[in-house]
Amino acid sequence: MAERHSTGLLMMMLEPNPAIAMTLPAEVREKLAELELELSEGDITQKGYEKKRGKLLAPFIPQIQGVDPSLQVDHRIQASSQVVPPGPKHSKARAVNSRDERFRSDLHTEAVQAALAKYKDRKVPMPSKRRSVLVQSSVEACTPPDTSSASEDEGSLRRQGRVTSSSPPYQAHPSVEHWFNRVIQCSSTSSSASSTSSHPGGRGQHSGNTTSASAATVLADLMAHTQLDNHFAPPDVTGLSEHSQFAEHPQVAPVRGLPRGYTHTGSAMETADGVPVNSRVSSKIQQLLNTLKKPKRPPLCEFFVDDFKELLDAQLPDPNQPKAEGVQMSPLRGEPLALVSSSASLLASLQRWGSTQPKSPCLTALDNAGKPVYTLTYGKLWTRSQKLAYTLLNKLSTRNEPLLRPGDRVALVFPNNDPVMFLVAFYGCLLAELVPVPIEVPLTRKDAGSQQIGFLLGSCGVTLALTTDACQKGLPKAQTGEVATFKGWPRLLWFVTDGKHVGKPPKDWSPPLRDARSDPAYIEYKTSKEGSTMGITVTHAAMLAHCHVLTQACGYVEGETITNVLDFKRDAGLWHGVLTSVLNRMHVISIPYSLMKVNPLSWIQKVHTYKARVAVVKSRDMHWSLLSQKDQRDISLSSLRMLIVADGANPWSISSCDAFLNVFQARGLRPEVICPCASSAEAMTVALRRPPEMGVPPPGKAVLSMSRLSYGVIRVDTEEKLSVLTLQDVGQAMPGALVCVVRPEGTPCLCRTDEVGEICVSSSSSGSSYFGLPGMTKNVFEMVPVTASGSPASDRLFTRTSLLGFVGPDNLLFVVGKMDGLMMVSGRRHNADDVVATALAVEPMKFVYRGRIAVFSVYVLHDERIVVVAEQRPDASEEDSFQWMSRVLQAIDSIHQVGVYCLALVPANTLPKAPLGGIHVSETKQRFLDGALHPCNVLMCPHTCVTNLPKPRQKQPEVGPASMIVGNLVAGKRIAQACGRDLAQLEDNDQARKFLYMQDVLQWRAQATPEHSLFLLLNAKGTVASTASCLQLHKRAERVSVALMEKGRLNPGDHVALVYPPGIDLIATFYGCLYAGCVPVTVRPPHPQNLATTLPTVKMIVEVSKSVCILTTQAIMKLLKSKEATAAVDVKTWPMVLDTDDLPRKKTPQMYKPPTPETLAYLDFSVSTTGILAGVKMSHAATTALCRSVKLQCELYPSRQIAICLDPYCGLGFALWCLCRTPVHSGPAPGVGE
Repeated sequence: MAERHSTGLLMMMLEPNPAIAMTLPAEVREKLAELELELSEGDITQKGYEKKRGKLLAPFIPQIQGVDPSLQVDHRIQASSQVVPPGPKHSKARAVNSRDERFRSDLHTEAVQAALAKYKDRKVPMPSKRRSVLVQSSVEACTPPDTSSASEDEGSLRRQGRVTSSSPPYQAHPSVEHWFNRVIQCSSTSSSASSTSSHPGGRGQHSGNTTSASAATVLADLMAHTQLDNHFAPPDVTGLSEHSQFAEHPQVAPVRGLPRGYTHTGSAMETADGVPVNSRVSSKIQQLLNTLKKPKRPPLCEFFVDDFKELLDAQLPDPNQPKAEGVQMSPLRGEPLALVSSSASLLASLQRWGSTQPKSPCLTALDNAGKPVYTLTYGKLWTRSQKLAYTLLNKLSTRNEPLLRPGDRVALVFPNNDPVMFLVAFYGCLLAELVPVPIEVPLTRKDAGSQQIGFLLGSCGVTLALTTDACQKGLPKAQTGEVATFKGWPRLLWFVTDGKHVGKPPKDWSPPLRDARSDPAYIEYKTSKEGSTMGITVTHAAMLAHCHVLTQACGYVEGETITNVLDFKRDAGLWHGVLTSVLNRMHVISIPYSLMKVNPLSWIQKVHTYKARVAVVKSRDMHWSLLSQKDQRDISLSSLRMLIVADGANPWSISSCDAFLNVFQARGLRPEVICPCASSAEAMTVALRRPPEMGVPPPGKAVLSMSRLSYGVIRVDTEEKLSVLTLQDVGQAMPGALVCVVRPEGTPCLCRTDEVGEICVSSSSSGSSYFGLPGMTKNVFEMVPVTASGSPASDRLFTRTSLLGFVGPDNLLFVVGKMDGLMMVSGRRHNADDVVATALAVEPMKFVYRGRIAVFSVYVLHDERIVVVAEQRPDASEEDSFQWMSRVLQAIDSIHQVGVYCLALVPANTLPKAPLGGIHVSETKQRFLDGALHPCNVLMCPHTCVTNLPKPRQKQPEVGPASMIVGNLVAGKRIAQACGRDLAQLEDNDQARKFLYMQDVLQWRAQATPEHSLFLLLNAKGTVASTASCLQLHKRAERVSVALMEKGRLNPGDHVALVYPPGIDLIATFYGCLYAGCVPVTVRPPHPQNLATTLPTVKMIVEVSKSVCILTTQAIMKLLKSKEATAAVDVKTWPMVLDTDDLPRKKTPQMYKPPTPETLAYLDFSVSTTGILAGVKMSHAATTALCRSVKLQCELYPSRQIAICLDPYCGLGFALWCLCRTPVHSGPAPGVGE
């Protein structure tokens, strides 16, 4: 009861009855009206409104606290049903819209609506218009009780349940008129205040009464923001009672404009939504309501035009940029595909070999030690695939219905070290006419890209996943012991394909073996540049045609042995090691990735052991084998006739190929054996260098200008230059294929012969579509290239390969990059692989942990900006990190002529990994955008790459008075400039205003507050290393000035270099120079372990600043003149060097007084990230103004403590360390020392 009583008292305080409202002072009523306006405009929240309104009404609450709450409510209800007397006529026009049109802003309205929508999504209570206490409803359902005669019984129950649920027991019969009048009277203060503010003469007469027009306006305003339908908010069950559940129809009370005997059978009208209802609302009010529903306001697009894009500096094309000069190319046709008279389908080949050659080896699996664990024969593959197909079709059922039907998709979840079970499951699905979808094994619930894989499975309608017993035991489990449901994945039924779970088919059962057709055979997944996963559908006909194409291009024959190092679930590993090998009865030696990590030379050992004729590898595997080849001597690669480099499309694979050939040529490897190839998930194999015995031209090599390639133009360059790209060809087009190169942007127009574009292929051996994505399928798989005149270049449809390249001499294809790694920066193309290669080439080359670098681009100011993220070694120091980052920036700027927006270093093994150990670039980019990357070192360089900053706005000459400025701002116009506050008028200390120079301020502080602590220097352990008060700093500065005048014999105006580590000595010597009239120059001391790089910078600043003396410590002075320093600079050319460790204890005889405030105070030197030295001259007037502005902006007071983690040598760090402490007179500043 106490809780309910307090709630009622609070509501009475916020909703005073009319009698109390009439007795409120006029000032209170005006303030209440202003609060109403702010709440309706969204300028104040509901909570803030109630708080402010409660404060205004607090002085008047004691007047009603002695009255029984129930009587107050009854009194309020009775008053609400009284007839409201008419008011002045002139208030009608003003009451229509109390909002002043001078402050109208659709931009502000849109921002408020967006904020409300945001809060709505967060399920946070939102501000809304005030409504009756008796009707507790949501904003969406804030409607009066329905008076429609249709569905009377049903509607009455809903109305009564809603009204009575929030009413006390004694209010079981409130009327519709009472509901309207409650709203009108609760809003009367707002209407009266608006009228009296516009018409001062009517203040006394209109203070407590409201006209019928204003009441109708409030009613129309309320109804305009409600929905007149039958959708109500759920009743508040906490307020229900046994007396209020099934109330009768409310009694109708007299209302102005309505006869006393008015009943529910009124004339039919339409609401603003066009729904016919029977209402007692008059036609004039309804007409006003319809008018308010359609305000005569221009839409936002007409009212405010955002000219931000026009203000950006337009990137005009370079008039000197190279342009393509060759003729337009024509589609390149590959060699004819020979007629094959073998099996009509791949499954028919499997049946043939399983029946005629059952003991022929098909696949040999290895363990992590490199030993063969199982050899699968063609007979075993055929029988085990039959058993699995029979089990999938006949043994899996739900409610006496088969779980799978022909054409259904099935997920294959097998680890990379179990190719045997994958091969059986893959061909078992094909025999059962199911569509296998191979995916990676999810190790955790937060695997990179796992949610996108789940989206693919859901879009494919996958309900069953095949796996092994060992793999299923390693999957994450739920509390019930079942396999956990991964984020974004559909619910899957997991089936183990081991022998004990598979049934034997009857003797009379045989799988259907059909000819190659256009039905889907399998779906291979691909991850796009943005991180989305798509499924590429490969038909049975395309699968068989691709096997025939590879057989002809590679010269495969029956019984050959092939070593496969790639992932057998996708790409070239699947095409060569699972499909084409079965067509030709080849023996595959599968090398698991786990074995390659332990023994990178294992694939070469198996080539030697099994006398393999073909090996399918990546350039990464060739590079790894070079690192461990010294331990192996008795190996020979003379049996190889083809070494297929699957990632030959990577331009930087040529270095691994050349290095591998140089090392292993002495062990039987022939140069012509290395055969790079280019492939894509959409077009499958695009090009392949043929073996030499097939009569093909010799391999090609191109040295191209990287600068010209960024413009899409091919220009041959010499290898002596730095910015060149050396390419190797990827061979000829595949048999039966038609290849063309089109421009990657805009209309797919054929490129010129010296122009780089996207390679497109038309072949029967490519993918057919993106599963479930018809729009993207049409753009990628059904592309029609056009000529310069706009006519189609061919009558065949082409497939985009996402490979950027060109056709070179002898019809050889060259690939310079991929569309996924393409970054368009200021109209120039840059390849992510090229930037990675440049970063890895920076010394020290082993700084990056295992070469793990991710390069991508982000949009900033309508253009792409390059971001480099790398994993640093665990033992790398912060100094080494920033030195390496600075070198990377310089290297990328000089080689690629492009700036880096951000370079971030993260700890080792923290970037998201791909299934085979590489970096998941799209997930890394998403973490960068979400702020979840957590780097340990960051170097932002927006000034070097953001070159299209907005143009300065022109000052509007017509802007005059403040009202005009406010009006322009509200209307959406932007002013040209902004000015800060005047410092001369805001200085609150008259004593401090008398001092114009820093040394005077320090001297005054030493006299006024001598014991006030200014500095606390912390060491690396976080403990206080040293402190300095105002008096201590003043005395140490005096001793420095005496040393300068007596030991150094310096004159006022001489420049003095201060070479100190961050600490009190640097600050004391700075003010000592000012006491002596010298000009201090703060210089970062050289690093003892890297003098070759840091000491020349010190020497350069000393020489450029024309310093006649160097102040430093004894340790640094010895370092400047050491033998190690001799190798970097000429130590004999140093100016006079004085150490300040032992200073004379004397006072300054006379303080130096600058003649004018414009006299030079100090020099501020800084070195940019690109190695450019810049110096700024700071006068005494500018120094004092800087300190005062920082004090004002940062609100620095004597009680404030500031933690400074910046270097005290230039810019803001120097100002906070050496300047702002003394004139601001703040608390101690903890500085971080060495």
